[in-house]
Amino acid sequence: MNRPVEAAPPGSPGTLVERGPAALRSEVLFPRTRAQLRTSMYSEIQRERADIGGLMARPEHREWNPELIKPKKLLNPVKASRNHQEMHRELLMNHRRGLGVDSKPELQRVLEHRRRNQLIKKKKEELEAKRLQCPFEQELLRRQQRLNQLEKPPEKEEDHAPEFIKVRENLRRITTLTSGERAL
Repeated sequence: MNRPVEAAPPGSPGTLVERGPAALRSEVLFPRTRAQLRTSMYSEIQRERADIGGLMARPEHREWNPELIKPKKLLNPVKASRNHQEMHRELLMNHRRGLGVDSKPELQRVLEHRRRNQLIKKKKEELEAKRLQCPFEQELLRRQQRLNQLEKPPEKEEDHAPEFIKVRENLRRITTLTSGERAL
């Protein structure tokens, strides 16, 4: 940490504290213009790029020896397959529209929306129909339901009758039909 501080000429990169008190005096006496500051910042950036460029191989150095094996670029499976391309395109479009991967297609969403609206409409109509019925109509409906209930049990009893009785009734019907045909 105890290194000697050198006075840098005005316009050189670095902060005044890094350059020392002599640089501070020169900056106070001869302040840098904006153009000088811009060029010094540009030179700092170029110097940093030169340091980074030493780490990477430049294309000119690769081409000077023809005996070297040049690497081939690998094929991207997404770009190589048409199915992958279509899927990737669809995912991009969905992402741009703000749709999640699990979201449904537009047609399916519209159909579900219509079904939902139809069910809501039917329920509203049924409720309104019940409200609009006058007491007289309600009483008629109750009586109709009671009559239907009274008629249904005899039919059920016929269904529970033994099979030989049903067969006998069928035979009677057949004999009456054949005797009616003979009369004609």
